Amino acid sequence: MKVVLLAGGRGTRISEETDLRPKPMIEIGGKPILWHIMRIYAHHGMQEFMVACGYKSELIKHYFLNFNLFHNDYQVNLRDGTRHLLNASDMDWNVSVIDTGLDTLTGGRLLRLKPWLIDGGTFMLTYGDGVSDVDIGALLAFHRSHGRVATVTAVRPPARFGALDIHDGAVKRFAEKPITESGWINGGFFVFEPAIFDYLEGDHSTLEREPLEKLVADDQLMAFQHEGFWQPMDTLRDKQSLEAQWSDNRAPWKVWE
Repeated sequence: MKVVLLAGGRGTRISEETDLRPKPMIEIGGKPILWHIMRIYAHHGMQEFMVACGYKSELIKHYFLNFNLFHNDYQVNLRDGTRHLLNASDMDWNVSVIDTGLDTLTGGRLLRLKPWLIDGGTFMLTYGDGVSDVDIGALLAFHRSHGRVATVTAVRPPARFGALDIHDGAVKRFAEKPITESGWINGGFFVFEPAIFDYLEGDHSTLEREPLEKLVADDQLMAFQHEGFWQPMDTLRDKQSLEAQWSDNRAPWKVWE
């Protein structure tokens, strides 16, 4: 099954990093967050990836073109330039990197991938800047059980500020950025049938607007409610939080180990 990764936006809210590279290439623990997302899917048996890039697409293309050199040791013959790997990669992935335009919106990026997806049946899609411990297998089983066109993973967002439980003036509990207990939001990690393309119209199509709204009106969108970990990387503070979790060996999204 193919997994689409939306990796073409400019990432203006984290411009401290994206002035130099696209947001999916910002590193957590020395690896691009895009790599982390792909590892989540690969842990659940997904090995066919389509990266829809745009902003600074050449850096994403360069990364995957030289993936084995970045992630393995190798030997090079300086006389003729030949080289071979000294240790084999355990990542048996097939990755298509497709430039979907600099200013194309999310629905438009997906629409540009239609030639490679329309005849392939069910596929998955998520954003190139958010990690989670969502059970991909359970998500797919839920999607297949209801028979609709689309499934979105619904998550509870982390609060932006620490929470205090106070009784008679005394603090009884302090939680830094707890998960909110009310409201669900779009957490990405979609599952789609090819009929999704009937809801997309050109580069200007924003997936999260008219297409999903029309799916709702047609009773074709279901929500897989995920109570576990989910965090996007929208700001420098988010990046630092994810880096700290990885460095402290407490990264909930590291489901592959």
